[in-house]
Amino acid sequence: MDNCLFCKIVANKISCFKVYEDNNILAFKDIEPIAPVHILVIPKKHIQSINELELIDKGLAGELLLKGQKIAKDQNIDKNGFRLIFNTNDNGGQTIYHMHMHIIGGRQMKWPPG
Repeated sequence: MDNCLFCKIVANKISCFKVYEDNNILAFKDIEPIAPVHILVIPKKHIQSINELELIDKGLAGELLLKGQKIAKDQNIDKNGFRLIFNTNDNGGQTIYHMHMHIIGGRQMKWPPG
């Protein structure tokens, strides 16, 4: 997508602080972190939101979760705990319409989140 911020990051048109990358997934630090660890994990394939996932994407969806687990371990937040969050559409808090997962940790989380 030409106007998608995350697609521009994937295409190296906008820089980011990468923490993980492979053929399908890119993970980078959030520029406005809400916790000591706040990393965004995105598929390189443009998928607007969770609502646009298709059966063909089930492997990619699983990869996102497993990479979230690996990154949490690499960031040393796996033992104390962390959150994996997908915001979906306006009421869900999605501001960039390229599906992405937040890894948030490094502090005590409260419930409800907001």
